[in-house]
Parts: sequence; C-alpha cells; structure tokens
Amino acid sequence: MRRLGELEAEIMDRLWRWDRPATVRDVVDDINRTRTVAYTTVMTVADILHRKGLLRRQKNGRAWVYEPAHSREEYTAALMQEALGHTEDRRTALLHFVECMSPEDVEALNAALRSTRQPD
Repeated sequence: MRRLGELEAEIMDRLWRWDRPATVRDVVDDINRTRTVAYTTVMTVADILHRKGLLRRQKNGRAWVYEPAHSREEYTAALMQEALGHTEDRRTALLHFVECMSPEDVEALNAALRSTRQPD
C-alpha cells in the first residue's frame, strides 16, 4: 500500500471524517470551498481509489456513492507494515521509531501491546 497523492488524501480525509457515504458532487463542493477542482478530476481520482481497493461504491440513481473500504487507522497500520517490510533489521527500525515517539505515543503503544496480550 503506497501513500496517497495530494488529491487522493483530500478525498479520503473527507470520507473518513464524514463517516457516511458521499457522492463525487459532495466531495467537489467541499473541496471547492478552499480551492478549485474540477468535478471530472475528483470523479477520476475516486474511481482510481475504488480500483485500488480504498473505496467501495454503490450506484444511487445515476451517481456513484463512495465510502472508505477501510478505516483511517487500518490504512495507517498498512503503511507502517509496508515500511517495516523495506528493512532487513525490523528490530532496529522499530527501535528508531520508538525513540522518536512522544511519551504519550509510547504509552499508547504500550497499552496496545498489553491489550493484544490479554486472553480472550
């Protein structure tokens, strides 16, 4: 899974924040509040995100309605997994990563590790 391009990230960010299905028109109208983007450009990028498996879509009349196929957190975790796959020394890469973390993030990581070790 690769990082999102600028417009891909804008589209995904809105759909994750809205937490509801949306049309290309919804996305275009929202983006156009801060900058101009063509309907056809957003339509093309949404189709690409769908083909990549990042968006699900369903026909609603003549328009497609899009929603994220995965949560923002699942997407972030996949990016982290991919980044770890680029090193032969995962332990050292993780160590460097943890050394750069804030105390709050270290505590969140510790809590996550504790929760995965809990018996069902």
